[in-house]
Amino acid sequence: MIFGLPTDGLPVSGFTDSSSSSLENEFMIQFATVPTAADHKGSGVKLAWLRTLKQRMQLDTVLGRQMYVKIHILLLFGTNLFCDKSGMTVHSKYLPLLRNFAEIKNFSWGSTCLARLYRTLCQASHYNCKDVDGPLALLYVWAWERLPFLAPVQSQPSFPLVCSWIAWCSQFHGYKKWTIAHIRQLIDDIPVDGFI
Repeated sequence: MIFGLPTDGLPVSGFTDSSSSSLENEFMIQFATVPTAADHKGSGVKLAWLRTLKQRMQLDTVLGRQMYVKIHILLLFGTNLFCDKSGMTVHSKYLPLLRNFAEIKNFSWGSTCLARLYRTLCQASHYNCKDVDGPLALLYVWAWERLPFLAPVQSQPSFPLVCSWIAWCSQFHGYKKWTIAHIRQLIDDIPVDGFI
């Protein structure tokens, strides 16, 4: 409901080969180009390189449009759904799932995204964790929908729910100045009907 992603369908699973040769082979098969050593860090492809590749795509053929969409999906993975702590790369393990263009929509991306969030939150609960990654927009929107007193603005109902919050940043600058102590106090003072 929040991201509008399917929660049923094929499982997002498979063998993860994190080698540079696997990454290069997969890019050659799907995009007929290979990122240079400077364009990937281990098994993570730099988002900047993907953006450049996306801009250079020729959209005059079906194959060109499919490659463009695949790159756009990889960018969504790296920036919103399965992002890492650096915010600069996307793991190449998702590439095999994009091979068959017609099958992409049949995967259970929503449940995978939710599982990634749960794993991230579990890791963030460790005393020595300093950073958190994963689909944090999913967590924000869930909190804003369920705890409206935490929300920066009142949402305008939309589907997917994340679209209800597109303009929140430009409407409420004071939210950026809230501190952890302020938010904890709001949660401590939650009224009986404060959770939806």
